[in-house]
Amino acid sequence: MVVAGGGHNGLVAAAYLARAGRRVLVLERYGHVGGLAISARPFPGVDVRLSRYSYLVSLLPSKIVRDLGLDLELRRRRYASYTPTGDTGLLVDNVDAGRTAASFAAVTGGRRDHEAWQDFYGMVQQVAQALAPTLLEPLRKPVEIERLVGAQAWRDLFARPIGETVAERFRDDTVRGVVLTDALIGTFADPAADLLANRCFLYHVIGDGTGDWNVPVGGMGAVSGALEAAARRAGAEIRTGAEIVGIAPSGEVTFESEGREHTVNGTRVLVNLPPAVLDRVMGRPATVSEGAQLKVNMVLARLPRLKDPTVDPRAAFSGTFHINEGHDQLARAYAQAANGEIPELPPAEVYCHSLTDPSILGPELRGKAETMTLFGLHMPARLFRKNPDKSREVALDATFASINSVLAEPIEDCLLRTPDGTPCVEAKTPVDLEKDAGLPGGHIFHKDLTWPYAEESGWGVETAHERILICGASARRGGGVSGIPGHNAAMAVLGR
Repeated sequence: MVVAGGGHNGLVAAAYLARAGRRVLVLERYGHVGGLAISARPFPGVDVRLSRYSYLVSLLPSKIVRDLGLDLELRRRRYASYTPTGDTGLLVDNVDAGRTAASFAAVTGGRRDHEAWQDFYGMVQQVAQALAPTLLEPLRKPVEIERLVGAQAWRDLFARPIGETVAERFRDDTVRGVVLTDALIGTFADPAADLLANRCFLYHVIGDGTGDWNVPVGGMGAVSGALEAAARRAGAEIRTGAEIVGIAPSGEVTFESEGREHTVNGTRVLVNLPPAVLDRVMGRPATVSEGAQLKVNMVLARLPRLKDPTVDPRAAFSGTFHINEGHDQLARAYAQAANGEIPELPPAEVYCHSLTDPSILGPELRGKAETMTLFGLHMPARLFRKNPDKSREVALDATFASINSVLAEPIEDCLLRTPDGTPCVEAKTPVDLEKDAGLPGGHIFHKDLTWPYAEESGWGVETAHERILICGASARRGGGVSGIPGHNAAMAVLGR
């Protein structure tokens, strides 16, 4: 068996196949495995291991963790989110329900939206519990999923735009926006009209049956490291510095390594490559999907002050901190981006990994610095094509202005600096991901997310060629740090 690409999904597939006694070769073009699920030290002289591209874990099933014996700790966050609005903010506390209810009342002026929130997420929880186990099974048909989740959930989450559901259930603009952000992460869509937003929402709320977004202790590199160890322990061979240049329908794989070309033959080739890359190495015309996010990595010397002095910044930033993500703000930013403009006040969200897991900080920085990860919405690749460097600068300036509009002080005043005085800020646009990570279009899901079911049978990993299977994010039920496509491709091979 040949696994083309050593990202986390490829490692999952390799581990399952090797544990089943199959001979497995993983080919990875970089000098390391893990793909975008890695940790890095991007700032010279600053001992911080940042989860550079992906940063939280939700979709990774606990079954995969158990099956592969992964040495991995995923830590739940006390606070789900904080959303500043005016001089106050909406705090969702996973532990203190009374505090959450009081925060809703202060922001919305009553109990109605909090009751609607409880009802809506009660329904979402039931859907998550029902749907998550099916992601590790052969595909079910739509009618089966409808029966599984129930008529009301099917209508509200699958059959009509999620924006309609949110507008019907909630009155407050801030609350509506908090719900809708899960429908837009890495996805350029209008939730009022496009069911792509529904698919994005589902993948953000059903993870492992709970929808929790957990912090990988040791950083995202700990996830890939545990998977690499599992694959090697099972007997898989992993070859880095091996760039695939050809895949034939017969299972022949050609790769370049150390200046020489090599060929291997696989009874099956499990492909963990973006669709455009697979097209290229199979000699087909390539179609590039478009990513839509701005990723900013920062290290802070201290947390910024909030406009609301009653909320501890450590609480606000340890969960997801929403920035100008009200319903109307999201709609305005989408319209501007669709018109070819970088949003004037970009919606974004941040969180501080180190508040939950200080192990990613070097010993001398613990208690003296914090990491901050920002994910900006409605930043499609088209905005950065003409002049990548200048447009990145404009987008970062606009994003910092957006952050500062909801803080009591400029975020720039809180940044840690490298020994030579450079602020610890790194921004990555979709075009940067295309260039630096070999991800055509910078699409973090490889292509637009698909429904986790289909009329056709199978595992959602099959291609037009019997010997070629997809084990990466572009498989049906792919996207995110999940390992699900890797598991499903391995099960397809093993006939389970």
